[in-house]
Amino acid sequence: MRAIYIWQQASWPKFTWDNSRLITLLSEVRNLEGRVYGLMSGLGLELQNRTSLDVMTQDVLRSCEIEGELLNPDRVRSSIARHLGIEVEGLPEPDHYTEGLVQVMLDAVRNKDVPLTHDRLFNWHAALFPTGRSGIYPITVASYRVGKEPMQVVSGAMGKERVHYEAPSSELVQDMMNELLQWINNCNDVDPVIKAAIAHLWFVAIHPFDDGNGRLTRTITDMLLARADGMSHRYYSMSAEIMRERKAYYEVLEKTTTGGVDITLWLEWFLLTLRSAILRSETMIKRVVKKSMFWQENRDVAMNERQVKVVNKLWDGFEGKLTTSKWAKITKTSQATALRDINDLIEKGILIASDEGGRSMHYLLKEEC
Repeated sequence: MRAIYIWQQASWPKFTWDNSRLITLLSEVRNLEGRVYGLMSGLGLELQNRTSLDVMTQDVLRSCEIEGELLNPDRVRSSIARHLGIEVEGLPEPDHYTEGLVQVMLDAVRNKDVPLTHDRLFNWHAALFPTGRSGIYPITVASYRVGKEPMQVVSGAMGKERVHYEAPSSELVQDMMNELLQWINNCNDVDPVIKAAIAHLWFVAIHPFDDGNGRLTRTITDMLLARADGMSHRYYSMSAEIMRERKAYYEVLEKTTTGGVDITLWLEWFLLTLRSAILRSETMIKRVVKKSMFWQENRDVAMNERQVKVVNKLWDGFEGKLTTSKWAKITKTSQATALRDINDLIEKGILIASDEGGRSMHYLLKEEC
């Protein structure tokens, strides 16, 4: 039996939802937003920027990772740091593509109150696909999709594909996007957080571009969440939380876009995920503060460029265990030099060695133990 999609409903896009299932959760999210705002307001501008640097780096990385694209974390961090006026501490120059992605995110949140227009969306889309291709395939860039129908979201091997969703035909996209942008720019009768959730789903349902729809819908979400909390920097990452719950994310989108216009299930999932993102941000903020205090307390400790680079990586959330071989790889040096660097920091009270010996030996920040 052929599925009926949400945009095919006679009442599209007049979404409905059950407020009784959302009111307590929405109130909790709003209170958490206020708590983070208060926590950030108590910090100096430098710490605010460094916290924002960590969050926005994760936001760009994870939004791309959701789509299967892995970026160089150091280049992303370098690009954002430069825009925030933060010392890059030996990070590499960002490449043109990474710089474009960062500019899209910064435009969305710094200019959160600027109307979202077709041209602004097209500029964002062009930054995602500077070569005019998605992989090796040419696509329509900086314009809504045309031509090949239907636009489907599928998975599975060739010949055994499963259709998860079928988007409106391209001839309907322009009018649908006119309606969506009009609503984003002028609707003020729903809570701003709920508005961000609705816009996310609405854009995904239209699927207006050949590619990049997921990344753009999360960019729009960030813009509207920035409007909701009144902050032009991000101190929590919705994209990073979606990445952690990617399977559930796609499942709830499929359930909501296949059927009627009641979107309670999606709004509930969005609020729960947003709550987790904000709670996680509190831990990150505290870590940034500890990192700042660490460098203040150790400002007179002599460290070479390699040591500074790795210590910063440890503070920024190093994945896995720091071994001599990983140090050598990160700093592009020999294992003998890596071991000398490590032993020097152990003598200076910066690092400690684990209790494990042999190949399992790894090193940790003394401050973190």
